[in-house]
Amino acid sequence: MSEAYRRPDRQALAELEVLVRNATDELAAWRRRCLRAEAEVQELRGKAGVPTGPDHAQTRARLVELEQENLELRQRLEAVRERVTALAGRLAFLERGLQEPA
Repeated sequence: MSEAYRRPDRQALAELEVLVRNATDELAAWRRRCLRAEAEVQELRGKAGVPTGPDHAQTRARLVELEQENLELRQRLEAVRERVTALAGRLAFLERGLQEPA
């Protein structure tokens, strides 16, 4: 008996599923971090209104660090979007090939 037929789109679909799962996990982690950062800001505002003094300098430094990290995360997310789009295109191409008469 010959080897079982393997759909050509299965590999692309598996890659797409992994990318989407990873993107979802990263998005959830980013959301948790954003919520935590927002809670920290609200706590600082609640303590004294506008932060001043040495804590203010630390807060500003942390803000700059978080903004840089946010930029990097946005770039990574865009790269994931591009990869998902490419895989979706490959999958659509493979599906069209399967639908065409032989």
